[in-house]
Amino acid sequence: MNIVVTTLNAKYIHTCLALRLLKAYSAPEFSVEMVEFTIKDPELNVVSDLFTRRPDVIGFSCYIWNIEKTIQIVKMLKKVLPETKIVLGGPEVSYDTEYWMNRVPEVDFIVRGEGEETFKQLLHQLESGGDYKSIAGLAYRQEENVKLTMSRPNLEINNIPTPYRFEDDQSDLGKRIVYFETSRGCPFQCQFCLSSIEVGVRYFNIEKVKSDLLYLIDNGAKMIKFIDRTFNIKRDYAMEIFQFLIDNHGGCEFQFEITADIMRPEVLEFLNENAPKGVFRFEIGVQSTNDDTNDLVKRRQNFKKLARTVTLVKEGGKIDQHLDLIAGLPEENYDSFKKTFNDVFELRPEELQLGFLKMLRGTGMRAMAEKFHYKYMDHAPYEFLSNNVLSFAEVTRIKRAEDILEKFWNDHRLDNTVEYLIDHEFDSPFDFFQRFGDYWDKQGWGKIGHQFEDLFLRLQAFLETETLKKPAVVEGLMKVDYLLHYKQKPRKKWWDHSFSKEQLNEWRSEYLDVIESNLSINIHEKGAQKHIVMEELPFDATKWMNEGIMVEGSFLFTVYYHPKGANEFFTAKVNVGA
Repeated sequence: MNIVVTTLNAKYIHTCLALRLLKAYSAPEFSVEMVEFTIKDPELNVVSDLFTRRPDVIGFSCYIWNIEKTIQIVKMLKKVLPETKIVLGGPEVSYDTEYWMNRVPEVDFIVRGEGEETFKQLLHQLESGGDYKSIAGLAYRQEENVKLTMSRPNLEINNIPTPYRFEDDQSDLGKRIVYFETSRGCPFQCQFCLSSIEVGVRYFNIEKVKSDLLYLIDNGAKMIKFIDRTFNIKRDYAMEIFQFLIDNHGGCEFQFEITADIMRPEVLEFLNENAPKGVFRFEIGVQSTNDDTNDLVKRRQNFKKLARTVTLVKEGGKIDQHLDLIAGLPEENYDSFKKTFNDVFELRPEELQLGFLKMLRGTGMRAMAEKFHYKYMDHAPYEFLSNNVLSFAEVTRIKRAEDILEKFWNDHRLDNTVEYLIDHEFDSPFDFFQRFGDYWDKQGWGKIGHQFEDLFLRLQAFLETETLKKPAVVEGLMKVDYLLHYKQKPRKKWWDHSFSKEQLNEWRSEYLDVIESNLSINIHEKGAQKHIVMEELPFDATKWMNEGIMVEGSFLFTVYYHPKGANEFFTAKVNVGA
């Protein structure tokens, strides 16, 4: 049989571990070909590619981001390859399976839950013409009826062959994200998450895990993302992996989903002392700081301990942190969510993702929808629209704040400016993002693209509608952020020249010795003109950036752009009497 497994990834950089697991588990009896597309690929292009392979069996891995497009592809495929058996699997079709079989009659089979053993048994039966009802975890058609077999017990995961060593993957290891699992299952019961359905956690043999990681590192992997739902739940296991990666990282980066409030201080001390800077990255789901809301969704969380962990990691300066929030959880109204946002933003994570509740099939949250008057999208991604305490108008406003959060915080283009604004000019971080988001939407800027310079011009336009205490300081910080963004001297600025060309040349000449002293370079005046930018500011920019202290006065901010692509800066007090 000619067997193909495929999926539509969100982007090319992502890889699908599910396909690799199916291929590894099906061998050696069956040779399975993996084909990956993205959701941006036109449906007809995908169908044409798969058609040329003439598969006898084709399996699709289905998720909320690709299910609707996958359905269109399946419908076309069945028209041009009517004899090909089409199999769906993945989290999106593992629940309400009969619904999917009835909605998409072109689908022959659906694999429910863990698919490795079920898919392999299905291939055997397709080859021999056997009886499908003996295969656990399967949906199939019997004449006009849909049949579901009994659920499959959890696999013995240590019997799964490694999915990380395919020769076809080697050339792309340095270009794509490798998704890696050391365990399956989750000890928690958060009702908005599919992981809450499986009871208990199963671990892969740690020596096998180390061997696979070393293989990936040695063969050029640059980013490995661990998909364990709570990587640090088994402390000794996690510590051994941390130590192994510290010893063998080879420049590769690793991302882990951790539960921050159970991190022991000794683990944090170990990482702060031993982790190489920039090698580890933590993703931490906070979701809400409202205790009543967390109780309703069965989420156990001690925010005080979580904040301690995030703070200690941040103070260590070795590990970037990505924190997640979910708007729309039960009984979290607009004001409560604003508090949640401000509570978490106070920790100053490198990234803060503001997500919106999705009523996933199979979750307890979907079962509670009627109780809390949820209205949500009929089709994937099933995002909520409103509930009993949060109107659609309020949801729309929060989305505007989320858009500004992405552009002006998570992208780290105006860190100094935003930090000052939320600390000194606005009542709270959420107030800044919300009011700017409302203004952005009113101007219609969400409907058009933007360049880097536009971010500054649009922020400036918004701030002109606000009553700032110290507008000159804010404008100066925006200039600093703009200049430090570049590795080479920028060709233009978003502001008008602060002083004449003659004054600039005079300052360059007057401060040449100071420039050479502070930047430890030997540069003549012609070189200075080519690689140096000078800007008068009403505060000491270096003091602000290094210590967070605002010292006002007349200062000259100088940036030297190295010809090889970097920059250095310093601030000098302007000689007013000169």
